[in-house]
Amino acid sequence: MFEIITFRLAQGVDEATFRAADTRVQVEFAYHQPGFLRRTLGRQADRWLILQVWASGEAAEAASTAFDAAPVGAELMALIDVSSLSVERFAGVD
Repeated sequence: MFEIITFRLAQGVDEATFRAADTRVQVEFAYHQPGFLRRTLGRQADRWLILQVWASGEAAEAASTAFDAAPVGAELMALIDVSSLSVERFAGVD
């Protein structure tokens, strides 16, 4: 399961602050989720992308629920312009 998350940073948030929070999410949260396979960060101008790979849709959904309850999740979400947030999931075909 591929999870593609795109967004812009909230007004006034600098890149260093965001990247530090994103690293904490990866190390303190994502690596500990059942079914987690890979996570990477990308950027194009003022748009950001997080690509996550999960063993299944169920694993992605469970991690999303856990993220919503995690302190590092709230910290990261506070830095994102929520109106620009898009989350899409795609099943792997190979």
